[in-house]
Amino acid sequence: MKNETSFDSRRQFLRSSSLGLQWLAFSALAAKTSSAATGLAPRTGHFPAKAKHVIFLTMRGGPSHVDLLDYKPALVKNSGKEAVIGRDSSGAKLLRPAHPFARFGNSGLQLSSLLPRIGEHADDLCVINSMHTDVPNHSPAFLQMHTGSFQFVRPSLGAWTVYGLGSGNENLPGFITLNPPAGDGGAQNYGSAFLPSICQGTRLGGSQLPALYAAFLKKQEAPGPPMKNISNPHLSTGEQRRQLDLIRSLNEGRLRREPGQPEVEGMIESFELGFRMQSEVPGVLDLGAESVETLELYGIGKGADSFARQCLLSRRLIEAGVRFVEIASPEHWDHHALLSTNLQKSCESVDQPVGALLADLKQRGLLEETLVIWGGEFGRTPYAPGLDGRDHNHKGFSLWMAGGGVKGGINYGATDEIGYEAVEDPMHIHDWHATILHLLGLDHRKLTYNYGGRDFRLTETSGKVATGILA
Repeated sequence: MKNETSFDSRRQFLRSSSLGLQWLAFSALAAKTSSAATGLAPRTGHFPAKAKHVIFLTMRGGPSHVDLLDYKPALVKNSGKEAVIGRDSSGAKLLRPAHPFARFGNSGLQLSSLLPRIGEHADDLCVINSMHTDVPNHSPAFLQMHTGSFQFVRPSLGAWTVYGLGSGNENLPGFITLNPPAGDGGAQNYGSAFLPSICQGTRLGGSQLPALYAAFLKKQEAPGPPMKNISNPHLSTGEQRRQLDLIRSLNEGRLRREPGQPEVEGMIESFELGFRMQSEVPGVLDLGAESVETLELYGIGKGADSFARQCLLSRRLIEAGVRFVEIASPEHWDHHALLSTNLQKSCESVDQPVGALLADLKQRGLLEETLVIWGGEFGRTPYAPGLDGRDHNHKGFSLWMAGGGVKGGINYGATDEIGYEAVEDPMHIHDWHATILHLLGLDHRKLTYNYGGRDFRLTETSGKVATGILA
């Protein structure tokens, strides 16, 4: 109990220190077997990588695949008829897409007409139409999408990526999450759990309050300069260096007396990273360095300004060497009612910024080495419980990936004729994680960490790489 109290005190000290960087908080579960496994120095993977970076665009709430990415003629034809799932009648009526689909690009990929700017890059998109996960509830499904588990505290996909590959810039965190939601698993979605604490996500923007209260109080913050408390107004750089050297020597003395203290080692690394960030972060976050044309491309200053800033900032972060960037959607895609109106609103909030991000990355030659992912924790039912809405569906849904070594202009896998269940090349969350790691040059079976007496991995005991999407 004494050790637990001491750890909580240290963690509270980090949160309230003069540096004030929130990412210094770390998990009490952190543990490691060797100091060689920590740090942000770049490391080689198990084999040559297609992707060097990941930008993960999370559309929380469950975007409707049958309205956006998975066109089903049978659903259009039979709209209004009673839905029969297997041999059972659901009692609900099949519902055609709320808005028409259109063909895009030379590939003729069919996407919702609500996504014209994303559709401009159809030939770069790999649409996976056979996703499925284990639970139909938001928080556990969102957590499983990020960590592979909906039951236990496990390291996030971003943390595993940094653990395996390090970062491209030791003056910046390897994993940054922009405006993450306070709910749906909260910090576990970007946490490091038992991996070294240096691997966890650094949060920029967002509110500590629950999502509903944050929206009500309008506390949501757009990331951008300045990052709060990045500089110390009370001490010069030289004085800070001497202060950190003293703290480091005290912590190292503690480790010599009591070896095997992961929280102390994590503290040393975090303070050192915080010191280095002071010179690097302001320039990376300064969107004023961008041209007027680039700001207009993303739609900054328009309706989707906050999300547009995040998309542009994600490009700047991976340019600066950050390994993994995650962005949370501004709108919640949980459309149980008013589907036609709300789906249009959600699409309008992301279409231009995401289309601009793809165009910007491609123009700069970054798309080939950056894996861009767009999707939510599950999809929606092909039937409507009411007049204009859809329920959760974890048995079959869609997401898309682009760049980073995936084939473009293709649909991979399929749901049944009405879009209810994955039936062709089904891809479980563990398969999807295995494929992402493969694109990054990591073998999901070899990327393990010994904790509590056994080797853990992101994909638990399963996971199969979807070779059909590899370019």
